[in-house]
Amino acid sequence: MYVVATAGHVDHGKSTLVRALTGVEPDRWAEEKRRGLTIDLGFAAMTTPSEKQVAFVDVPGHERFLGNMLAGLGPAPIVCFVVAADEGWQAQSAEHRDAIRALGIERGVVAITRTDLAPNGAAEVVDQARRELAETGLRDAPVIAVSAVTGDGIQELVDALEGVLATAPDPLVDSRIRVWIDRAFSIKGSGTVVTGTLSAGTICTGDRLTLHGAGDPAEVSVRGLQQHDAPVTRVTPVSRVAVNLRGIEAGAVHRGDVLTTGGQWQLTDSIDVRRCSGPPLTDLPEQLMMHVGTLAIPARIRPFGAETARVTCDRDLPLTLGDRIILRDSGSRSFAGVQVVDVDPPALRRRGAGRRRAQEISARPTTGDVRAEVARRQAVTVERLQQLGVQVPEAPPTGVVAHGDWWVDEAALTEWAGTLRTAVETDRTRNPLSAGLSRGAAADLLQLPDPSLLALVVTRAELSGSGSAITTSAGTDDLGPAEEPVAHVESRLRELPFAAPEADELTRLGLGARELAAAERVGRLLRLPGEVILLPTAPALAMRELSRLPEVFTTSEARKALDTTRRVAIPLLEHLDARGWTRRIDAGHRSIVR
Repeated sequence: MYVVATAGHVDHGKSTLVRALTGVEPDRWAEEKRRGLTIDLGFAAMTTPSEKQVAFVDVPGHERFLGNMLAGLGPAPIVCFVVAADEGWQAQSAEHRDAIRALGIERGVVAITRTDLAPNGAAEVVDQARRELAETGLRDAPVIAVSAVTGDGIQELVDALEGVLATAPDPLVDSRIRVWIDRAFSIKGSGTVVTGTLSAGTICTGDRLTLHGAGDPAEVSVRGLQQHDAPVTRVTPVSRVAVNLRGIEAGAVHRGDVLTTGGQWQLTDSIDVRRCSGPPLTDLPEQLMMHVGTLAIPARIRPFGAETARVTCDRDLPLTLGDRIILRDSGSRSFAGVQVVDVDPPALRRRGAGRRRAQEISARPTTGDVRAEVARRQAVTVERLQQLGVQVPEAPPTGVVAHGDWWVDEAALTEWAGTLRTAVETDRTRNPLSAGLSRGAAADLLQLPDPSLLALVVTRAELSGSGSAITTSAGTDDLGPAEEPVAHVESRLRELPFAAPEADELTRLGLGARELAAAERVGRLLRLPGEVILLPTAPALAMRELSRLPEVFTTSEARKALDTTRRVAIPLLEHLDARGWTRRIDAGHRSIVR
């Protein structure tokens, strides 16, 4: 399906043309039919000769209903611009042209209607329309003279429309969903139904979606779907769709509310924008109306200059990079077209921040600058970048490091690594017996956005973080005040490798549990249960002596072979068992594992 919105001055025959094309009356209200004046959005559909389904959104042309017109044009990718041959270009023609330009609509057809009332005036109006549309996306659009009354030109208009539809880009069927709601009502036996244009993504019955309105977001489920007044189980873009919702009352849903895929959109009440059309942003009043999708909402503007500004409203909206928005001065009826360049803008706290911000965003691509977004946040997940609307390449760009789901700024990583290394070295200098900087202390120091990034920083800093603490990779065996007594124990154990010092001797030397743990940590001593202290080489030396014993030996034989006491022999033999070097047969016998 394709969605086409009408545009043009009041009473130039937009609704009559839609009726001639589709056979459906788009005006829904009795007052509209009585007055012959479109007040609100109308809807009708047709199938072209090539089997293309086209849904028309018919918009009002009267100046009093400008908001309704913008709600119809906002989500539409294609437009049918109508100018009457007997009246030519008029005030609302210009207003609708400016809206099309502001919204960045680039595909459409131009219909010169009511040629039956001005058989000799069509050529002049064609030239006039081309001049007026020269600076819009319709500059090269086909222009067809038609009469909905006589049928002249109708087939030519359909053929031209088919040609335009053929140039439309392929829809993004697997994309996230955002449907700006234009109608909400209740049907007996079904409940709440909302309608809108599905521009991307696929909706299926049973799907769970999030409804964003003036209040808190509401979780809803899709009870049923209709397309072209027929029930379906799946709708793909670009389509007009009616969604039967479960979990919300119809009275709680209004035009401008939005259905989205939950958790995949940035909700924001503050955006940075760049001007695309209309007056300089410095000429707009601070208080104005913001039109996006089908929504019209009061907003405030803070210009950074003529071309860029920050826009703030009182409601969180699911916006993304590249969104086209109209900022309207309701007093003068003039409006500017802007494009969103940041949906998560930084706070402006310092003097001159607005000027610097203008420089940052003046040339920023509307697809997002991956490098700049990562640098600003220091580290960000790929999912978060996509939520912001940034087009993410398959591989990180230069200056960005990938770590799992995270992309990390190279400069930030280098700075974190330097800070961490300094902290670890300072901790070691101040306390040689320290086990290292704890992971918790490191996390508090660096304030990383996610604990998983600590491993990356440790690696970049060339530190060791295999345990609960972070130390220098090379390490150092200098134990500060404990160095001399540890060296004394080492010297003695080199002469008598299994003559472990007694507890009172260790106390006299000033070697408590903390000092011994530090010596073991740097590989200077081996601590066995019962505070038996040996050299790290003791197990290997013990195996050399035990290998001289019978294949099965007793604990007593082992003690004598090692020339040591039972206090040392028992924990040493158990240590050898644990290593798998010896095997305990029973309470008093062991054998060497060959």
